[in-house]
Amino acid sequence: MKRTNYSSGVKWEDIVGYSRAVKVGNTIEVTGTVAADDNTMLVGGDSAYEQTRFIIQKIEKILKKAGATLEDVVRTRMFVTDISRWEEYGKAHGEFFADIKPCTSMIEVKGVIAPEYLIEIEATAIIT
Repeated sequence: MKRTNYSSGVKWEDIVGYSRAVKVGNTIEVTGTVAADDNTMLVGGDSAYEQTRFIIQKIEKILKKAGATLEDVVRTRMFVTDISRWEEYGKAHGEFFADIKPCTSMIEVKGVIAPEYLIEIEATAIIT
Protein backbone atom coordinates (compact mmCIF):
# COMPACT_ATOMS: atom_id res chain seq x y z
CA MET A 1 0.00 0.00 0.00
CA LYS A 2 1.13 3.51 -0.77
CA ARG A 3 2.09 5.79 2.12
CA THR A 4 1.92 9.58 1.84
CA ASN A 5 3.19 11.92 4.56
CA TYR A 6 1.68 15.41 4.80
CA SER A 7 3.66 18.23 6.36
CA SER A 8 2.54 21.56 7.74
CA GLY A 9 6.06 22.91 7.34
CA VAL A 10 6.65 23.80 10.98
CA LYS A 11 10.19 23.20 12.23
CA TRP A 12 8.96 20.90 15.00
CA GLU A 13 8.14 18.15 12.50
CA ASP A 14 11.81 17.63 11.62
CA ILE A 15 13.02 18.10 15.20
CA VAL A 16 10.60 15.57 16.68
CA GLY A 17 10.26 13.40 13.56
CA TYR A 18 6.55 13.43 12.72
CA SER A 19 4.09 14.37 10.00
CA ARG A 20 0.92 16.47 10.28
CA ALA A 21 -0.90 13.50 8.74
CA VAL A 22 -0.10 10.12 7.21
CA LYS A 23 -2.25 8.41 4.60
CA VAL A 24 -1.89 4.68 3.97
CA GLY A 25 -4.39 3.28 1.51
CA ASN A 26 -7.75 4.78 2.43
CA THR A 27 -6.83 5.53 6.06
CA ILE A 28 -5.59 8.91 7.27
CA GLU A 29 -4.13 9.48 10.73
CA VAL A 30 -3.87 13.10 11.87
CA THR A 31 -1.26 13.80 14.52
CA GLY A 32 -2.01 15.48 17.84
CA THR A 33 -3.09 19.02 16.99
CA VAL A 34 -3.10 22.08 19.24
CA ALA A 35 -4.51 25.56 18.68
CA ALA A 36 -1.40 27.00 17.05
CA ASP A 37 -1.57 28.94 13.80
CA ASP A 38 0.95 28.72 10.93
CA ASN A 39 3.32 30.98 12.90
CA THR A 40 3.00 28.71 15.99
CA MET A 41 1.00 31.41 17.80
CA LEU A 42 -1.82 30.43 20.18
CA VAL A 43 -5.35 30.78 18.80
CA GLY A 44 -8.33 31.03 21.13
CA GLY A 45 -6.61 32.35 24.24
CA ASP A 46 -8.01 30.77 27.41
CA SER A 47 -11.20 29.66 25.66
CA ALA A 48 -11.49 25.87 25.59
CA TYR A 49 -14.32 26.26 23.06
CA GLU A 50 -12.35 28.49 20.66
CA GLN A 51 -9.22 26.35 20.87
CA THR A 52 -11.26 23.24 20.07
CA ARG A 53 -13.01 24.91 17.09
CA PHE A 54 -9.69 26.08 15.66
CA ILE A 55 -8.12 22.63 16.05
CA ILE A 56 -10.97 20.89 14.25
CA GLN A 57 -10.78 23.43 11.42
CA LYS A 58 -7.03 22.79 11.22
CA ILE A 59 -7.68 19.03 11.07
CA GLU A 60 -10.29 19.61 8.37
CA LYS A 61 -7.71 21.46 6.21
CA ILE A 62 -5.16 18.63 6.32
CA LEU A 63 -7.88 16.05 5.64
CA LYS A 64 -8.88 17.98 2.50
CA LYS A 65 -5.25 18.02 1.40
CA ALA A 66 -5.24 14.22 1.80
CA GLY A 67 -8.50 13.80 -0.13
CA ALA A 68 -10.91 13.41 2.79
CA THR A 69 -13.48 15.43 4.74
CA LEU A 70 -14.67 15.53 8.31
CA GLU A 71 -17.41 13.11 7.24
CA ASP A 72 -14.66 10.48 6.81
CA VAL A 73 -13.55 10.81 10.45
CA VAL A 74 -14.22 7.62 12.41
CA ARG A 75 -12.40 8.53 15.64
CA THR A 76 -11.23 11.58 17.54
CA ARG A 77 -9.12 11.62 20.68
CA MET A 78 -9.24 14.74 22.83
CA PHE A 79 -6.52 15.23 25.41
CA VAL A 80 -7.64 18.01 27.74
CA THR A 81 -5.86 19.71 30.62
CA ASP A 82 -9.02 20.40 32.63
CA ILE A 83 -11.84 17.86 32.32
CA SER A 84 -14.18 20.14 34.29
CA ARG A 85 -14.41 22.20 31.07
CA TRP A 86 -15.72 19.19 29.12
CA GLU A 87 -18.87 21.03 28.04
CA GLU A 88 -16.81 23.73 26.29
CA TYR A 89 -14.72 21.17 24.41
CA GLY A 90 -17.81 19.08 23.72
CA LYS A 91 -19.84 22.00 22.39
CA ALA A 92 -17.22 22.80 19.76
CA HIS A 93 -16.70 19.12 18.88
CA GLY A 94 -20.46 18.69 18.53
CA GLU A 95 -20.76 21.63 16.13
CA PHE A 96 -18.62 19.72 13.65
CA PHE A 97 -19.47 16.11 14.46
CA ALA A 98 -23.10 16.05 15.69
CA ASP A 99 -24.29 14.32 12.51
CA ILE A 100 -21.09 12.36 11.79
CA LYS A 101 -20.81 10.89 15.29
CA PRO A 102 -17.30 9.39 15.22
CA CYS A 103 -16.02 7.35 18.13
CA THR A 104 -14.31 9.72 20.54
CA SER A 105 -12.39 9.89 23.77
CA MET A 106 -11.87 12.86 26.08
CA ILE A 107 -9.00 12.19 28.43
CA GLU A 108 -7.63 14.56 31.07
CA VAL A 109 -3.84 14.83 30.97
CA LYS A 110 -1.34 16.66 33.14
CA GLY A 111 -0.39 18.87 30.22
CA VAL A 112 0.31 19.06 26.51
CA ILE A 113 3.28 20.64 24.68
CA ALA A 114 2.90 24.09 26.31
CA PRO A 115 0.75 25.33 29.21
CA GLU A 116 -1.30 27.75 27.10
CA TYR A 117 -2.77 24.87 25.10
CA LEU A 118 -5.87 23.48 26.80
CA ILE A 119 -6.56 20.64 24.37
CA GLU A 120 -4.83 18.46 21.78
CA ILE A 121 -6.85 16.41 19.29
CA GLU A 122 -5.92 13.41 17.12
CA ALA A 123 -8.18 12.09 14.36
CA THR A 124 -8.51 8.99 12.21
CA ALA A 125 -10.35 9.12 8.89
CA ILE A 126 -11.22 6.31 6.50
CA ILE A 127 -12.20 7.21 2.96
CA THR A 128 -14.96 4.91 1.72
